[in-house]
Amino acid sequence: MTEPLIAQKSPYAVELVAGKDYFWCRCGHCARQPFCDGSHKGGELTPLKFTAEKAETVWLCGCKHTQSPPRCDGSHKRL
Repeated sequence: MTEPLIAQKSPYAVELVAGKDYFWCRCGHCARQPFCDGSHKGGELTPLKFTAEKAETVWLCGCKHTQSPPRCDGSHKRL
């Protein structure tokens, strides 16, 4: 799998906890969207690890085509 599956054509609103590590799904196959559940195993698209700098609500990409991962940049509007 070299191209991601579009999980949804809109972002996910997520409440982040300051200092916590997250693993954003890049493959689009995970059942726990927008986060990784290991469904990528054996594929080329591995999750993106990031640490929340502060507690806040963010919009994480659901289409997996953002140019600023893991945050949504509106790419879903062009799909």
